[in-house]
Amino acid sequence: MGTVARFTAIGKRFILGAFLCLSGLQTNGQADVGGNERIFKAGASISNITPYLGGGIVGNFGIPPEAKHIHDQLHARALVLDDGTTKLALIVSDNISIKREVYDEAKRLISQQTGIPADQVLTSSTHTHSATSAEGEGDRRRGWNAGRPLDAYQQFVARRIADGVVVALNNLEPAQIGWGGVNVPQHVFNRRWKMKQSVVNPFGEMDAVRMNPGIGNPDVVEPAGPTDPEVCFISLQATNGRPIALLANYSLHYVGGVPKHHISADYFAIFADRIQELLGADRQEVPFVGIMSNGTSGDINNINVKGPKLDQPPYAQMRAVANDLAEKVFGAYSSVDHVPWVKLQAAQTTLPLQVRKPDTKILKLAKHILSQPEGSKPLHHPLERTYAERIVQLAEEWPDQIEVILQAFRIGDLGIAAIPFETFAETGLEIKAKSPMEKTFTISLANGSYGYLPTPEQHELGGYETWLSTSKVQKDASREIVNTLLGLFKHFE
Repeated sequence: MGTVARFTAIGKRFILGAFLCLSGLQTNGQADVGGNERIFKAGASISNITPYLGGGIVGNFGIPPEAKHIHDQLHARALVLDDGTTKLALIVSDNISIKREVYDEAKRLISQQTGIPADQVLTSSTHTHSATSAEGEGDRRRGWNAGRPLDAYQQFVARRIADGVVVALNNLEPAQIGWGGVNVPQHVFNRRWKMKQSVVNPFGEMDAVRMNPGIGNPDVVEPAGPTDPEVCFISLQATNGRPIALLANYSLHYVGGVPKHHISADYFAIFADRIQELLGADRQEVPFVGIMSNGTSGDINNINVKGPKLDQPPYAQMRAVANDLAEKVFGAYSSVDHVPWVKLQAAQTTLPLQVRKPDTKILKLAKHILSQPEGSKPLHHPLERTYAERIVQLAEEWPDQIEVILQAFRIGDLGIAAIPFETFAETGLEIKAKSPMEKTFTISLANGSYGYLPTPEQHELGGYETWLSTSKVQKDASREIVNTLLGLFKHFE
């Protein structure tokens, strides 16, 4: 694959985590081979990253509506873990997606201010569809904007992410850690449906799959892929049992139901607030931090195509989803074994991927569409002009190859994979099944954002997520990414 992996191994030897779980040992630390005590620590924080009003709220087609109201604040939620030798930092930000250069700047600041190496910092976004973007002005036109100076909001987000890690370090204290999972299948639905008859796409080609075909559509046959119903979570407690933080992961795109001009962090933030309430962690001297990260949800939504059409007021559905998830996690929380020390490791590599470029036929069609007057009747599809613009930009502005960051964390017997794409559920399930770790989950839109990541099989079916410019990299990229991540996990000691 032509990649060069860099591995950060933390600690040279350790007492097996399995022994800790079996023995129920609850001291404040572990002795290393030299007899010195090793203390596990954790700290967390919340940084406000709410933008000014007036920006465009992204996440849908057309001109982004102006942000006129803030329903709830947007945050970057940081968690720092320290096993006595090396620290890991995980930050989840309320944004639809954040370009790699913003994260790179945040990591530069973090390393400069704290000494934590950049490859031990995992940054990601939640993918709320009710926020202004931190991708930069170029995001609206889908052009290649790498290397451009960060705009004011991007600089603000990078600084606040770094500030959050500094505060989380200030909050470090002796801690114990545990993790678990619970299945909550009723909120996740594969949004890609095989249809009785093929449907035309913006390029005049026929797709076997349609995204979001509509509730009650009689032409749907079956979902084109699986869902991942599991909520994985990591719990951090002080040595006296006081909750410090809880990081969860669920493969649900977002919920929505937000008025057109509202800024909101969607169900991710409501979950964080509700789990804090259920854990009795309100108004602590050092605030508890709840975090919900986005799993492998590129083809997953909260719409039951086979169910009844729901007519609910704004925010009602996301509250219902978030509260149910929090209650299910809280129900599993009591069975989690918290241990006083685990080994931490990080591994990172860059993977080169070929950019999908339009062939002569598609490019000619795109330029023909753009030559027509605005408002002309579409040749094939209502979105063909939008995609024609993106096709030309892909051909003329994007490089032939990009390099993406892939990252893996080991926390005891728990593994975390990080992928900078909107990743399909079947890819996340494959990583879980093949990982050598006892439990593994994947955080998507991590360390950058490069569009959708369908599997080769899903590319064959077509549909929105596979369309050229929606999916920008080689069709077998998901296989390359899975193999690379599994290789990172296998190199952990």
